[in-house]
Amino acid sequence: MIVCIAEKPSVARDIAKVLGATTTRDGYIEGNGYQVTWTYGHLCTLKEPNDYMDMWKHWSLGSLPMIPQRFGIKLINQEHIVKQFAVVEKLFKQADSIINCGDAGQEGELIQRWVMQKAGVKCPVKRLWISSLTEDAIKEGFNTLKDQKEYEPLYLAGLSRAIGDWILGMNATRLYTIKYRDNRQRSSDGGSVLSIGRVQTPTLAIIVNRQKEIDNFKPEPYWVLSTIYRDTLFTATKGKFTSKEEGEAAFSEIKDKPFEVTSVTKKNGKEAPPQLFDLTTLQVECNKKFSYTAETTLNIIQSLYEKKVTTYPRVDTQYLTDDIYKKCPQTLNGVFQVKFNGVAPYADLVRAIGGKTLIKSKKVFDNSKVTDHHAIIPTGIVPAGLTDVERNVYDLVARRFIAVFYPDCKFSTTTVEGQAGDVKFKTTGKEILEPGYRVVFEKTKSAEQNTDGEGEKKEDSEEKTLPTFVKGENGPHEPTLTEKQTTPPPYYTEATLLRAMETAGKFVDNEELRAAMKENGIGRPSSRANIIETLFKRHYIKRERKRIVATSMGIALIDLIHEELLKSPELTGLWEKKLRDIEQRKYDAGTFINELKQQITEIVNQVLADNSNRKLTFEETKKNTAKK
Repeated sequence: MIVCIAEKPSVARDIAKVLGATTTRDGYIEGNGYQVTWTYGHLCTLKEPNDYMDMWKHWSLGSLPMIPQRFGIKLINQEHIVKQFAVVEKLFKQADSIINCGDAGQEGELIQRWVMQKAGVKCPVKRLWISSLTEDAIKEGFNTLKDQKEYEPLYLAGLSRAIGDWILGMNATRLYTIKYRDNRQRSSDGGSVLSIGRVQTPTLAIIVNRQKEIDNFKPEPYWVLSTIYRDTLFTATKGKFTSKEEGEAAFSEIKDKPFEVTSVTKKNGKEAPPQLFDLTTLQVECNKKFSYTAETTLNIIQSLYEKKVTTYPRVDTQYLTDDIYKKCPQTLNGVFQVKFNGVAPYADLVRAIGGKTLIKSKKVFDNSKVTDHHAIIPTGIVPAGLTDVERNVYDLVARRFIAVFYPDCKFSTTTVEGQAGDVKFKTTGKEILEPGYRVVFEKTKSAEQNTDGEGEKKEDSEEKTLPTFVKGENGPHEPTLTEKQTTPPPYYTEATLLRAMETAGKFVDNEELRAAMKENGIGRPSSRANIIETLFKRHYIKRERKRIVATSMGIALIDLIHEELLKSPELTGLWEKKLRDIEQRKYDAGTFINELKQQITEIVNQVLADNSNRKLTFEETKKNTAKK
């Protein structure tokens, strides 16, 4: 008998249907030589400190650092998990071979490997690796099964991540709580525990550092000289005047002098379609457009994946492999047939590129940019019964997919320079010559309010169309000297925080550069939403409209931590890079774990040597105070 194990019952049912297993048993489905069973996500977890030593049951500085000689796993002590594991264990013991049908990613590999280890599996194991749950994808996956040994680096990376988080989280949380919490005030629900995490704490540090920049910001006045000529706003090229007197002098010089156009230049350009979605980019877009949290977006796109209408969501690439190209016409045909409330929103868009050879751009199809999974795209299965939020997210994915087969947008940028007296001015305008891919987004764009991250109206001056100007023309104008103030950096939203995590806290606007920095990002795309939610739950951060604000408790905790290894986004990004290298056979898992063991030992020694008597009281954090 061949036993297949999936990550959840719904996926097991999909696989069983394809395999011809139709008889439902308690905890599995059987038939046609297969038994298909499942987990509920994690059935096993790493052992807790008290599972290793009695002395680790109690929190004390003398027991730190806690570093087991050998890490072990245990069954999660929940009734439904214990019951299901008993079913899985029995099937495994009778199996001739096993097919690991877990989620095709690092976490999915770890979940199933631990279950097999706990069950003592001895028989051969194959691996099913698929990027969607459609019937065709499952069939193709079973026709191309690989030996599980080929995925050993993936497992080692997941194991290293779990052990690394245990080493740093367990030790640092106990260390800081015991050393720096004011023991006169304890919380029976554990609220006074100073929680430290390998990814959690550097993420909090990013938010706290921005919060301090904002809180300590002192606005400074400046003056901008502009003028209106032929109903068009021109701005002085000198930029800001730092004193009112300087600005007024320039204003006086030009107010009675005519404005003359000194230069008119036009430059044609092209704008490529936006790249396909990876998980982080999708979460960013959903936060901007619909104010969905990162966790909400992950849950929605996971649901769409399980409904077979989009591909595997927990990805960090925006590219497709070359072999996907030949399947795209069929996928587009499926998208063509989609109807919501009797309306086919994509039919005209797909029809416009139907019957032609689809554009194949290197910005879309690049084997070198894809490792485990490709970008998130529709599967071609026509969705039915989607909720409003699912429809919103599906629409984003579908339109991005359609757009990459459209031509570039062609535009003309006009720059007009002018002069009044000795003061030079400039204005620019952008004229769309051929909309190209932009037609795919026209309806959605017109339906959106043009707002910034705080919901305030903003002008889209980049695409204003200018009247026709001729070099040498001149005439009257209306100059204005406007006083403004410098502004602090903006608060993080979930969208901008996700981008900051992706680039280890560095502001990177360029798409290609940001993609290059992903290897050094904080956390994995699939884990970032959970990290942000954890910070909310621990009351280290809070929401104010779309803003993410550090609480006094969060600020006090980061102020308390002097060890850069615990709160540096850059150092955490380097750890993340090593984990990726383990997955790609470029770095040794044992070396990574030994490094972390050494680092936590150094941190423990540094904290124990601190004689400052600093204390952080749970109640006092609400007042943003920490005893020194």
